[in-house]
Amino acid sequence: MRLLLLEDSYQDYLRALEGLDTSFDITGADDPEQLVTVAAQCPVWLGQPDLIARLLGQGLKPLWVQSTWAGIRPLLATELPQDYLLTRAVGVFGQLMSEYMLGYLLAHERQLFERAQKQADRQWDTRTPGSLLGRRVLIVGAGDIGQDVAHFLAPFGVELHGVARSPRALPDFLEVHGLADLNRQASMADYLINLLPDTSHTRDLYTLDLFRQMKPSALFINAGRGTAVVDTDLVAALEQKCIAGAVLDVFREEPLPAEHPFWSVPGLIMTSHTAAVSSPVHIARLFIENLSRYRKGQTLKGQVDFKQGY
Repeated sequence: MRLLLLEDSYQDYLRALEGLDTSFDITGADDPEQLVTVAAQCPVWLGQPDLIARLLGQGLKPLWVQSTWAGIRPLLATELPQDYLLTRAVGVFGQLMSEYMLGYLLAHERQLFERAQKQADRQWDTRTPGSLLGRRVLIVGAGDIGQDVAHFLAPFGVELHGVARSPRALPDFLEVHGLADLNRQASMADYLINLLPDTSHTRDLYTLDLFRQMKPSALFINAGRGTAVVDTDLVAALEQKCIAGAVLDVFREEPLPAEHPFWSVPGLIMTSHTAAVSSPVHIARLFIENLSRYRKGQTLKGQVDFKQGY
């Protein structure tokens, strides 16, 4: 079988794949233009959605695409074909995302950033820090990654609630509510973690009205998609102290423009879409497992429903 590999980190993925399986012929690069002439001879593609979309846009189409990202938004463009098998990266980001969330939850409770500033100002800070024990954590997006985060946080004694498209019972969560109940659940949360994908149902969810219903002591963390947040509303919420702070890893436009108000609004911490970066070794293992399923005609992990967008 001939595999098309299209990745910015092409050499890293090539080494990872060759270390696991040598039963297929890999053709690849980090530039789609270099692969136009050979892509039609490759029934299976592995790579990042933005680069793969450029080949699809030229009329080329595989039988199966394995994305190296959890998000597959570039492949959902209406002008691109959707009559092929698409799988997204699943089961490989849970540990990294959980560590990211835990780091900022603990930093908020232990007042680490404020204490660092006090030290810089030579001020002795005797405030009593908080604890995660008993804190109500709302995970909005109780899918693959959300469930991993919940499992990771559970031993810290937090009260875990979730939000998904519809109510359901899931391990580690006391309750998982429907998306229609988001505002009410947000009003009771000490921490609101957004992990939703980008779909027509998940855009512009976080408005000033929602932030005004939250506790003034609450922390908002978004590592799902930037389109879920109305940027101007979050800025207003922080300026009005509707919430204690926000941590953002994802944005509507990346890199974030230098003139964007997020750079200077008080109470906002930004990371540059690095909360859970794809690992070539982990993605290669997922691909090899899915390849075995593909050859046997079985359902693949992370199989995308184009109508739902994930």
